Formats: sequence, C-alpha cells, structure tokens
Amino acid sequence: MSLGGLFNPRWPGVALFDLDGTLVDSAPDLAAAIDTMLEQLGRRKAGVDKVLDWVGNGASVLVRRALADKADWEPATLKDNALFNDALALFFSAYDKANGQHAKLYEGVEPCLQRLSECGCQLGIVTNKPEKFVAPLLKQMGIDHYFRISVGGDTLPVKKPDPAPLIYAMEALGGTRGTTVMIGDSAADISAARAAGIPCVAVRYGYNFGAPADSLQADATVDSLTQLL
Repeated sequence: MSLGGLFNPRWPGVALFDLDGTLVDSAPDLAAAIDTMLEQLGRRKAGVDKVLDWVGNGASVLVRRALADKADWEPATLKDNALFNDALALFFSAYDKANGQHAKLYEGVEPCLQRLSECGCQLGIVTNKPEKFVAPLLKQMGIDHYFRISVGGDTLPVKKPDPAPLIYAMEALGGTRGTTVMIGDSAADISAARAAGIPCVAVRYGYNFGAPADSLQADATVDSLTQLL
C-alpha cells in the first residue's frame, strides 16, 4: 500500500496510535523509574540503553525484564513473585514522579495530529502503558486535546498484541476495519493490527526490542509521521 493511499483528506476516519516510542520518547522517564526501583532493591542501575530494549509489553513485563536484567526473562517462582510484587510497587511509585519529566514528542508528531484533526479524523491512543499514566503524559506533552479515547494496558483484561484493545477503541470512535489505521513502533502494535484486520504503519525511530521496524512488514514504514501526510 502506498503512503498516499494511507493518509489523505478522505481516509482514515479513525487513527489509533501507540504512545511510547511512537508519539513520545518516554524511555528516559521509564529508565529513571526502573533505576530508582533497582537501587531501592539494592541492585545496579540498568540505564536507558537497556530499558530501550525492554519496553513495549507493559509495566509488568518491563519490571520482570529489569529484575532478570534481560529481555528474555524466565517464568517466576513463588519466591520471585514476592520480589516482583515489591518491585512493581516501587516502579509505579517512581514512575508516578518521573512520568513526563524527561519525555519529549518525536519530530513530526504534532503536525500529523494537527492535520488529521483538521480533516475530521477521530484519534485514539492504544498503549500497553497502565491507564493511570496515560492521561498525565498526554497532558504534559500538550497533545491530550487531540484524542477522544485512550486505552491503556489495563483498561481491558488483555493488551496488545491481542487485537481487542484496537477493536474496542475503533468501535468507540465509530470506525470500521475499512476506515481505521493503527500506527505503532513494535511487533505488538503490528501484530495487534493484523489480528484486528486493519492496516498498520510502523515508525523506524521507536522501541522494537532492538529489531529493525522494516522487519515488521507493516503496510507502510516511515521515518517520520509527516511522511504520511
């Protein structure tokens, strides 16, 4: 599918966006919270480079990866679960303070959102970030007014790559599979879109566990959201 066939004055009617790694470079905030958590547990800091390869599957998986110090973490034992619960609480407390403090919008995001809004497109957020952190980050970035709905990683019983959050947001915004597009940066985004039966766009600058975005085989892969306009 060509870029010109994706974004034009008549299409899409609904655009769903991932948040971290797609609209907002939030890795510095996430890394700060993870490092605070690790220090409070008497462990070494991970640093932003490691955290970049750990984000994308929600807070619980991020904390599991940080505790294991690797992306491919093993299923936890009962003893590990007690540590995990403590670590998750510490992370949430730290991230509540760090959320939006060092994050920034990626170049091209604001023009894209503005143009879509002017064309009457209905915009939504579908992220694996816990819901309580979504609205404050959008407000801090100054883009909250563009979105009619935000679906977090705990809004429904399942999260991406399950298609249910995308379908939920699409239907809430009055969209159909023929009028909706999903824009994201990771395998979870593209897999969810495929399973939902809607077109998808991948961005090259985000967080995809170190793998190139072109390997996701989205309908379009771009360096900036302005390429879609």
